[in-house]
Amino acid sequence: MADFFSEASFDFLRRLGENNKRDWFNAHKTEYEAAVREPARAFIRAMQPELAAFAPQFVADDKKMGGSLMRIYRDVRFSKNKLPYKTNIGIQFRHQQGKDVHAPGFYLHIEAHEVFVGAGIWHPDGETLKKIRTYIDTHPTRWQAALAAKDFADWFHLAGDSLKRPPRGFDAEHPLIDDLKRKDFIGIAPLAPELMLEADLPNLVGGYFEAAVPLMQQLCRAIGVPY
Repeated sequence: MADFFSEASFDFLRRLGENNKRDWFNAHKTEYEAAVREPARAFIRAMQPELAAFAPQFVADDKKMGGSLMRIYRDVRFSKNKLPYKTNIGIQFRHQQGKDVHAPGFYLHIEAHEVFVGAGIWHPDGETLKKIRTYIDTHPTRWQAALAAKDFADWFHLAGDSLKRPPRGFDAEHPLIDDLKRKDFIGIAPLAPELMLEADLPNLVGGYFEAAVPLMQQLCRAIGVPY
């Protein structure tokens, strides 16, 4: 089997965290390519047949820019944190009808001291958010069954931002008010960092993604795209 990430990948991320400056990164760009970007692209290629088995609408794209591998450059325009680089590897497998990270997707996050897989939709726009809330309200049994599916419930927890008050049009006493108040609909499953060194990593990550299929099916139905 192919090798993907290595101790060198984690070592680079640690040192980037200690030297988050353009001069340092530019001096170590060849190392970034060898330890981070190329292993990530190999992993993305290996995920295509995994996704085809249970999520054929989702895309594994190994392009260097604009594909499944997210940019290492931070957008600092509106942030108080002006550090130029992300200190994690972010890989997202988007729905083929999605244009950005706000569409439903499967996600792998690799940081020096934190690794997790994710599935769902992050910061959907107002219209999409309204569709999801309406769907939960209209199909509460389907939604609850997805969250209660055994593997999903065993491995994942819901994460993301929520409103402090009920959204407009929904009663504070609604039985699913906590879900209706969500601004993000994401399942997160933490992983031990050493698992990223396994040769069968695509199969391992694919197993977690497959456990999140019930959630992803509901989100796709809610916003009107095929699963």
